[in-house]
This record gives sequence, C-alpha cells and structure tokens, in this order.
Amino acid sequence: MAIDRVINVLVFITLFQLMVTIGLGVTIQQVTAVATNWRMVGSAALANYVLVPAFATALLALFQSPPLVAAGLLITAVCPGAPYGPPFAGLAGGNVPAAVGLMALLAGSSAIFSPLLLTIALPLVAGNEPLTINAVKMDETLFLTQFIPLAVGVAIRALRPNWAESLIRPSRRVSLVLNVATVGLIVAVQFQLLLAINPTAVTGMFVLILASVGFGWRLGGRSEGDRIAMAFSTGARNFGVSLVIATTSFPRTQAVDVALTYGLFQTLVLALLAAAWGRLRGAS
Repeated sequence: MAIDRVINVLVFITLFQLMVTIGLGVTIQQVTAVATNWRMVGSAALANYVLVPAFATALLALFQSPPLVAAGLLITAVCPGAPYGPPFAGLAGGNVPAAVGLMALLAGSSAIFSPLLLTIALPLVAGNEPLTINAVKMDETLFLTQFIPLAVGVAIRALRPNWAESLIRPSRRVSLVLNVATVGLIVAVQFQLLLAINPTAVTGMFVLILASVGFGWRLGGRSEGDRIAMAFSTGARNFGVSLVIATTSFPRTQAVDVALTYGLFQTLVLALLAAAWGRLRGAS
C-alpha cells in the first residue's frame, strides 16, 4: 500500500474515532441549549463560516502566498468545531457547557459548509495553479468521518449513559494514540516540506489565530462566560477535519504541511492564551 494511502486511511480512522469520543462526552441537553439559542447560533455561524474564512483569504492575498500554502491555510480556516475548544474555554474561566454545545454543532455542520466554502474561496487564492476539490466526495467523506460518528457517540450518551461513562476514558486514550501516530507519520513523510515553511507563513498563522479568537469574543454576547466560550470555539479550528481534506485533496504537498503546522501551532498558542486568561480572571 502506498504511503499516501496509509496516511489517508489512518487520518480517516483517527477522525472517526475522535468524533465518537466527542459524542460520548456530549449530552443532548448541551446541544439543544445552544441550538435553541438563535442569537448564539447565528453569531457562531457568522464568526466561523464568514469572518474567519474571509479574514484568512484577505491575509493570503496580502502576503501573496503560494497556491498550495494558501490551500492549506484556507482548509484550516473553514473547519471549526475542534474538540479542545471546551477544555480551553474552561481553563480560561468560560461557560464550558456552551462551549461543548458549540463544538458539537460546529463539528456537525462543517461537514456541509466546509466543502462549500472551499469551493468558493480556493479560486480566489489559486492564481494560475489548478487548485480544485471534489465537493461531493468531500461531503461524503466528512459525513462518514464526522457527522455519523458524532451522532453515534451522542446517541450512546443519551440512551446508555453508563456505557458512555465507561467508554469515554479508554476512548480518549485510543484517540491520543491515534493522533500521535497520525501526526508522527505525516511529520516523518513530509519533514523536508515542513522545514520549507517560512517565518512569514508562521506569522500569518499567528495573526489568524488571534483574529479568530477576537471574532468569537466580539460576537459572544453579554455574558463574559459565553464570550470566552465563543472565543475559544472560534479560535480552535478542527485539526482532524483539516487533515482529512488536505491529505485527500492535496497529498504530499505543502497544503498538508500548512494544515499540520497550523493545527500544532494553534494548540500551543490557545493553551498559553487560555492559561493566561484564566489566571487574569482569577486575580481580578
């Protein structure tokens, strides 16, 4: 089996298992509490599916990024719903149940909106490079690897809460192992391309992370807890989904490297930001 095929299969399995794990920790009440808050849903949609992708597209145009670098950054920009949004929101002193509900809604809805946004945005940064995606195939892939396993996990939690409680800890351990294996394999295969990512690209990633958090904070409502939840739910882009799209659409290119680098870099930046935020709130 070719190494690209191995990576694609491993990424598929990792994302599927991760989404089941997320679902096991989410209650129907948490999802419906956010889903019935139309202001929060509308603000989350505006921040995650309009402002962040638009800002990323503007950044790429400003820096005149190479097409495949632009593709990698755009892929991350259109994929919200990361599983570590709620933990970071909690570390910062935010409304964790709201963050959990936002994560579930964004993770599920991105299977629909991410391919559509990429279809619109990629031609704007492609230049003369023929960057295209198969939106139908991507929808099918994300539906299978994201929406269905998330729904399965939520259903187990709702129908068999004792099963969910007994499964969630070992499931998280399996997720950790799979994520480490996936990242390790991609780094090993694409090490030279990763080294080629220049400081300008890293600067653009940092700016996009801070802007994403800022959009979420601004649209989070009046409650400080809700604003923090929205800030980190918007700032944390979905690393697993980004890798699925990048590895299937642009295998062994800088698009994969940028998606990988952004995922690792944003985790570090958001962890430090959440810790500092929580300490400042505790001191005030």
